[in-house]
Amino acid sequence: MLSFFFIYPYFGQRTQLAFVLRYIEKRLAILKQIKDEVREQAINSIKMYVDGNKDSPAIEKELDGLLEFFYISPESMDPNGIVYKLEHILEIGDARFEESVARLASKADIHRVKSLSNLVEVARALNLIYRIVRHYYLQGKRTSNYFLALQIQIQLPMIMELAESYRQASYAFIKGLPIGDGIGVLSAAKFVRESKKISETEIAKDTWLDVVEFEGRKVYVVRPIGPGGTVGRPGEAVKKLVYDMDTKPDLIITIDAALKLEGEETGKIAEGVGVAIGGPGIDKFKIETLAKEKNVPLYAIVIYQSILEAITPMRESIVKSADTVVNRLKELIRDKVPTNGTAIIAGIGNTIGVGL
Repeated sequence: MLSFFFIYPYFGQRTQLAFVLRYIEKRLAILKQIKDEVREQAINSIKMYVDGNKDSPAIEKELDGLLEFFYISPESMDPNGIVYKLEHILEIGDARFEESVARLASKADIHRVKSLSNLVEVARALNLIYRIVRHYYLQGKRTSNYFLALQIQIQLPMIMELAESYRQASYAFIKGLPIGDGIGVLSAAKFVRESKKISETEIAKDTWLDVVEFEGRKVYVVRPIGPGGTVGRPGEAVKKLVYDMDTKPDLIITIDAALKLEGEETGKIAEGVGVAIGGPGIDKFKIETLAKEKNVPLYAIVIYQSILEAITPMRESIVKSADTVVNRLKELIRDKVPTNGTAIIAGIGNTIGVGL
């Protein structure tokens, strides 16, 4: 019996490690299957728009290069100006990515190129997830490190849920269907349709500006240009409105999707203050900076949904929430903007499947 206490800590942990590694190995095989499936979908979708001179091996080789594409964050030791350095890097990377897809799918129009770029981004994300999980699995196995393997095992349920979300998102980008994240754009478009339009123009890259009249108030509505998959440049658009076009807004309202907590209802509307824009924070920073300088109140409306619902075809409950958002926009403008005053509304999100 005494020998058991000396032997178990060694052999017991090795047995536990074997079970954990086996668990990770099974999930890793599923991840590889999902990764390969989305990669194949991306290749087949691009082939539909390829010039006849391009053969399959060349397409696959260039696509695999895009799946390994990476961004290096700017040096943050001196934070002064880091936002604009990050913006510069992201703009270069996005342009390079989109140009590569456009060169491959030379017969596709601009909106289709953007949707295909989103599809390749999904494949790229899955490729990265698979590589990271494989890395920790192999490292834990090579070093017989139980606690290292245990950490990845604990996170695997959430990782698998994210991977499945990306897999389903690929179908939306292939078919050009609106996704849950586009509800901010859809709400802004609906507000424009229910108001008296004065003018419309492209104000920034992939970003549309509608000027409408609502009950004696002028409202500038900023949103990405659809139906291709893009998020536009809402921060740059609002910045141009205020500085270049000398607009003096009484209120800035942003509308975006937000991740719900477990147990919360999909499509629930919440209102707060600040700037509702996700991502790297560049557009958020620009709007916050000019709002502080010009002393403009910032209001935000968010529509709750899960990560799965945000990047997969839009659910009915999310679509219906657009009516509630529009009604709340009208109430806010009536309450916070005086007659003959001005408001800016920014519809945030991926505009795949949502046209002008």
